[in-house]
Amino acid sequence: MNEPKPWWKSKTMRLNVAVGVLAVIEANMHLLQPYLPVNFYVAIAFGLPILNVGLRVVTSQPITFGGASAQPLE
Repeated sequence: MNEPKPWWKSKTMRLNVAVGVLAVIEANMHLLQPYLPVNFYVAIAFGLPILNVGLRVVTSQPITFGGASAQPLE
């Protein structure tokens, strides 16, 4: 089995954290809406799960949320 990597090195985790941060910014400050097309949220609703599946397919390592002694998530 491959060695586990820290969660912040996971492309899947990075993508989801970035989308989550942008969603919080938009919900609180409404800074992004003037720059986004009308159907952007629909595209995200369909596109994000597809991106997650694609990243999961290419995943070869488990991730950990702790130090070296932490158990990997599978």
